[in-house]
Amino acid sequence: MKKALLVMLPLVVFISCKAPSALTHIDKSTIEANQRRVADWMLTHRQETPGGRHKDNQWTIAAWYAGVFSFYEQTKDTRYLEPLMAMEKTVGWKVGGRRFFGDDQAISQVYLDIYRKVKKDPLMIADIKAVVDEQISMPDPGLGAHTAALFEKGAWSWCDGLFMAPPVWARLSLVTGDRKYLDAMDEKYWKSHDFLYDKEEKLFYRDASYFDLREKNGEKIFWSRGNGWVLGGLARLLEVMPNDYPTRRKYEELFVEMAVRIRGLQQPDGLWRSSLLDPASYPAGEASGTAFYTYALAWGINNKLLSAADFVSTVVRAWQALNGCIQPDGRLGWAQSIGQDPKLVKAEDTEVYAVGAFLLAGREVLALKL
Repeated sequence: MKKALLVMLPLVVFISCKAPSALTHIDKSTIEANQRRVADWMLTHRQETPGGRHKDNQWTIAAWYAGVFSFYEQTKDTRYLEPLMAMEKTVGWKVGGRRFFGDDQAISQVYLDIYRKVKKDPLMIADIKAVVDEQISMPDPGLGAHTAALFEKGAWSWCDGLFMAPPVWARLSLVTGDRKYLDAMDEKYWKSHDFLYDKEEKLFYRDASYFDLREKNGEKIFWSRGNGWVLGGLARLLEVMPNDYPTRRKYEELFVEMAVRIRGLQQPDGLWRSSLLDPASYPAGEASGTAFYTYALAWGINNKLLSAADFVSTVVRAWQALNGCIQPDGRLGWAQSIGQDPKLVKAEDTEVYAVGAFLLAGREVLALKL
């Protein structure tokens, strides 16, 4: 019995530990080393995760490769660029099979970043440009239940989609110099916002099917990673949006409003739970949502949208907690699997998108002036 209790003790401590609320220090010498550990584990073990088995132009890989490209930029280590450049052969710089579905366009974020920062090969952007040109010319499908009949026509009817597609369209506008892509994105974004955003809770429903559902404690269901997709997507969108774009301030205001709300929902151990408003039903901290929040909040501080005095301790506690999720072999654990609503997680649970978000977060945390 004593042996069993000793084995379980780290799990109990991890879930219930409390980081000092005023902590403002990170040993930056460990950041890149831990990024490399989790990146190298996933490069070796990608096929062991459901999302990692997807083709290179699927949404799970888009989030993973976004982080890998960021880490390549951070380190200049070409070992992390090689799998990205291999997409010329693996998927031919094409979007996924459902061409107007935002998830299947998401990989083009990486194509466009490679195009503008590494190699200006027109083939890298030809397919996504053709797809978005056609989509812009199509009738607006409107919004409603998140079904294939709707989203395959180009509707952004689920909150994850605000990470997948808008940063692509904004990058396309940047590399082509044509504002029509940004204008079309702007119109679609705010329609989705008005449809999915709860102005009282300052959080996004995952999709329309959650409007009337409630958690065990009676609270509305707001999925952590879903809102992480939105906040992380806003950071990636604002990163490439011109400062003088007419509605940029509106995106910034949404970013800040959500950031303040998310900060208040962080749990004492530094992590967020799968259900933002019912943490008691999901007692283990969840790494994928936490990684996207850590990335976005650190990005907000670095880009002067968020006050360092108000947010640094939140980011520091989150980053330290995320590092506590790394297993001895380098696996980033406690990451919820592919889904659409809150679920319980375990130490061995990992996914490619969680590691992608961890890599994005690490770069921004490294840039913090602490």
